Amino acid sequence: MKQPQHGRRHLGLDLGGTNTKWAVVEHDGGHWRTLATGQGVTPAKDGPDAVVGRLASMGAEVVAAWPGVTSVGIGVPGLYDPATGSTRFLVNVPGAWAGRPVARPVGDALGLPAFLINDARAFGLAELRLGAGRGARSMVGLTLGTGVGGVIAVDGRIHQGHDGTAGEVGHQTIDPDGPWCGCGNRGCVEAYARADQLALACGTPTAEEAVTRARAGDERALDGLAQVGRYLGIGIANMITVISPDTIVIGGGVAAAGDLLFDPIRAELARRVRTTSLDDVTIVAAALGTWAGAIGAAVHGAERAAEQAVDGSPA
Repeated sequence: MKQPQHGRRHLGLDLGGTNTKWAVVEHDGGHWRTLATGQGVTPAKDGPDAVVGRLASMGAEVVAAWPGVTSVGIGVPGLYDPATGSTRFLVNVPGAWAGRPVARPVGDALGLPAFLINDARAFGLAELRLGAGRGARSMVGLTLGTGVGGVIAVDGRIHQGHDGTAGEVGHQTIDPDGPWCGCGNRGCVEAYARADQLALACGTPTAEEAVTRARAGDERALDGLAQVGRYLGIGIANMITVISPDTIVIGGGVAAAGDLLFDPIRAELARRVRTTSLDDVTIVAAALGTWAGAIGAAVHGAERAAEQAVDGSPA
């Protein structure tokens, strides 16, 4: 295999409760491309030590197969401390994750600079650099699944705030007296639009089945999608009012519904957005599918390593 120029290849690991995905991306002359992707089982039941060990061993296997990797980014499903590279709380990955170092042990095992990023922010970064949001100056992204992940980009960069938590679009309050959300708040977008609530609204066992039935013309499924689209539209309208993005990217399995979901969102935006024109706001389905988190983690690792080389900032 031909050895790449120094600094062009980057590894991304996307930690999930069931599987961990990986991606190798290449950055060349301002252009990003994905070279390879894959996945393996996450040993979640064996505890954090086993999970971190598997991240390291998986990374080592990939780096051996794709020489020239110079950084690693790790997407985690929850909260983390960007200054220490430790996790604070992970969703759907059991164990004592509070204060658990992840970036350093993985980086040390691979001999590479390593950096953490929230998995929804990784999704958004991938779509911004390589996917449906490519070329956007400002972007809002949502990934619909067990929860509602979110991301915002301003001036071509993912905005993460001082602690990596900025962009939680799904945890904005749209009804102060609404149902409880898993985050402990009431009336979040996620409390209305996560997968189980969509399935309930559509009268189906799963969100995927809801999309299938809606496509077949099932009235209850269509009404349920419209209801969820309305709540998503309220949240997105808030983001448009505050940020005025040019692109809205929606990912996750439910995004496969396309205009059956997007049209109710657009209708709600038309009712609520009064401070800016919607003519230049594009709503698109995410383009990178299940690999977006790993791809975005790789991009994040590359960009953070470059920044650290310049200013010496922490992981």
